[in-house]
Amino acid sequence: MVRSSRGEASPGMWRREAGTVVRRALELPERAADSPDPFVIIAGLRVPRVPTEWAPHSHPRHELVWVRGGTLTSRVEDRVFTVSQGHGLWMPAGVVHGGRATAGAEFHDAFFAPERTPFAFAFAEPTAIAMTPLLESLLTHLSRTDLDAAARARAESVVFDVIQPSQHRLALQLPGDARIDAIAEALLDDPADCRSLEEWARWLGISDRTITRAFRLATGLSFAQWRQVLRVHRALTLLSEGLDVATVSEMLGYAQPSSFIAAFRRVMGTTPGAFFDAADGTAQGVRNPVSGVQNT
Repeated sequence: MVRSSRGEASPGMWRREAGTVVRRALELPERAADSPDPFVIIAGLRVPRVPTEWAPHSHPRHELVWVRGGTLTSRVEDRVFTVSQGHGLWMPAGVVHGGRATAGAEFHDAFFAPERTPFAFAFAEPTAIAMTPLLESLLTHLSRTDLDAAARARAESVVFDVIQPSQHRLALQLPGDARIDAIAEALLDDPADCRSLEEWARWLGISDRTITRAFRLATGLSFAQWRQVLRVHRALTLLSEGLDVATVSEMLGYAQPSSFIAAFRRVMGTTPGAFFDAADGTAQGVRNPVSGVQNT
């Protein structure tokens, strides 16, 4: 569990924002209670008015969550997932996770009955999902309460045809190694901390080679690569809140915006502008799959 510099325990990875409301668990829609029902997929929507954090919990059903106009961060053991508009997160039934949503984000969720979810689509691990216009439209359609059984069955079957993992790196592996966890916690608290590998080694009283080997073994990345991925994850939240690239670059410790853009491209495979333009296009293109009417 990461603690911020203010000593607040948090299931997320970043310093908790002022005014954050902490809830014990994300409540399932009434129709997704444990009692049997005829629906494979139950979808819903909520809009947290303030930054909202959910303490570690699990659900009896598979869960797919996604946001519009904000960011969702979820902590699962030693992994942190950051999903912004255009992407979602599949959480298998029974997996303990904590989460955090930014204020004002449209927070969408869909719960899948495990016993009726095709095995090929019941991802065994938390997985970032590409929220294509068709997938989002189908799940929005399934949030309706007036669908007859045949219409619901048709929409549910198409969901399983189109759901696919995201191609972007939306998970950050935390070290989980007592020798270097203090570095990870310090950088989670302040991603702009620019101390060199040698300075971190002196701070911990160990060799820089030990730090390098520990990061490689625990995360598959060098220390410099891991810090770069962490900063890009933090940038996803800051950019989704409307901050410009120059401001985010400075906040994350980059000397020039061009350096930040290059780092973002290395991690995400595209520039910040293209990444969020694609997400905006996805949201604007969401249509009701039955009526063809644009959702607003």
